[in-house]
Amino acid sequence: MPAIVVAAAVGVLFFLAYRHYSSYLARRVYGSDAAFVTPAHRFSDGIDFVPTNKHVVFGHHFTSVAGAAPIVGPAIAAFWGWGPALAWIVVGTIFAAGVHDMGSLAVSVRHGARNIGSIAHDVISKRARTLFLLIIFFLLTLVNAVFAVVIGNLLVANPGAVIPIFVEIPLAIGIGQYIYRSRSAALVPSLIGVVVLYALIWVGLQVPIEVTGLADALGVDNPRNVWVVILFAYAFIASRLPVWVLLQPRDYINSHQLFIALGVIVAGIAVGWNTIAAPLVNDVPEGSPSIFPFLFITIACGAISGFHSLVASGTTAKQIDNEADVRHVGYLGAVGEGALAVGALLAVTAGVAATRADWTALYPDFDTASGGAVGNFVNGVGVFANNLGVPLDLAVIFAAVVVISFAATTMDTGVRLQRYVVQEIAEVLGWQRLARNLTLAGIVAVVVPLAMALLPGGGEAGYTFGVLWQLFGTTNQLTAGLALAVVAVWVVQRGRNPVAVLVPLAFLLVMTSWALIVNLRNFVDDGQWVLAPLDAIIFVLAVWLVVEAALALRRASGSSTGSEHEPVPDDSPQRR
Repeated sequence: MPAIVVAAAVGVLFFLAYRHYSSYLARRVYGSDAAFVTPAHRFSDGIDFVPTNKHVVFGHHFTSVAGAAPIVGPAIAAFWGWGPALAWIVVGTIFAAGVHDMGSLAVSVRHGARNIGSIAHDVISKRARTLFLLIIFFLLTLVNAVFAVVIGNLLVANPGAVIPIFVEIPLAIGIGQYIYRSRSAALVPSLIGVVVLYALIWVGLQVPIEVTGLADALGVDNPRNVWVVILFAYAFIASRLPVWVLLQPRDYINSHQLFIALGVIVAGIAVGWNTIAAPLVNDVPEGSPSIFPFLFITIACGAISGFHSLVASGTTAKQIDNEADVRHVGYLGAVGEGALAVGALLAVTAGVAATRADWTALYPDFDTASGGAVGNFVNGVGVFANNLGVPLDLAVIFAAVVVISFAATTMDTGVRLQRYVVQEIAEVLGWQRLARNLTLAGIVAVVVPLAMALLPGGGEAGYTFGVLWQLFGTTNQLTAGLALAVVAVWVVQRGRNPVAVLVPLAFLLVMTSWALIVNLRNFVDDGQWVLAPLDAIIFVLAVWLVVEAALALRRASGSSTGSEHEPVPDDSPQRR
């Protein structure tokens, strides 16, 4: 099968979905109102609440959610064959991710840009807020730990990427200052930033930076851990800066990178006419993880991901200028990430290997597939770029810079969100000092995932591509199901049709609960005494919250008046 045929077919389906299905969701399910005064205007403070052009917000949201997960997940899931992975990406993006991302953003905008967990207090119950916040805390801990290790591994494997990645930080700050002070459009400055960033790839190749010597001097066994500490120190500082200083301009630069990467993938497979070497459905070795339920938690971002609800209701909702922008930012962001997931799948099935035998050598078993996922993607994209005449060594560093940029942006946003959640949990518990102290909350938000990232993982692949990825996947998808539960109750309370929300909700809760139970047994059998208790706690909290959501849906169904603008806290349709 020529890879370009798959890419073109998926592109058409995604275009039709955005054109028609997202319009239906905006009008009939979420009731978007362009006259509604968004929190960015109501609470404008120039730091977190900043009314922003929808294209800039899209850039922030897109790059925050499009981290390494929509690359790693499909790159691992190709193990079961490209057919099942592609089907879940396409169906999940259109009917689950778009509904979830757009719904989470819509609900948050109508509730003062509050976190989806705290909104559960209003639409489900008081207990639900505490439960949801705890689950979100666990998820963000795993997200930040996973992405820190992903970036650390890539920087060790690709020392030529260090200079372009770290120079991007002051470059983005300079662009942000120029845009903020001149009040000019972000397009041209950010495009210049991309050109400078890619010019630095050649510099990085000439001056690769390694930390092996520093690791030896500090007595650190794995040089990756040096990068992990550096990354969390950076993330702590970045999370304290106003969003317009670094987060927004860096995200806008990275949104261009995302489109460039997708363009390179599509153009590369068109010019090179690469064919898919992987089997449609793979005959996996005995003892491998079952396609049900693990395909649906391995591919999280790229089909549906609970982390998106945290970004949507954490930072994105605070920047929405007009409620009509929710469709553009929420649904189109999900479609864009689905496109990236398809690109990742094609890179590891058509780019990294030319024959079935070569591909099988890269995917002989699930552990090897997991451990080599990011490397397979980087090398596959390198082949596509090489088809366009880019020297292979430059092409591979380009792909590494793209992945690291996305993962770093997600980590930036994840640590900021973790600080928000720490403060909310402290407020619930009555710990006012922690709730009001940004520095102290930021330290907690960094230290907990840092400790998780530095714990020794199972096997050579470590936590990232092994056991931690499994728990990350189940927790991520479970959070998506729980976010959909909040959205579903909110929709029912307003007398609208909730079927578009309830179908993906039911599917996700079944798949993720199933995976949590299987993983718990596996963790206990393997003696993973850090992950087994986490898995058990998250599952208990999830069951409790599902019961609360079911009771809330029952109450909402019985009391719905059908009024589209029923007054509720933080949800009045104020006019501009």
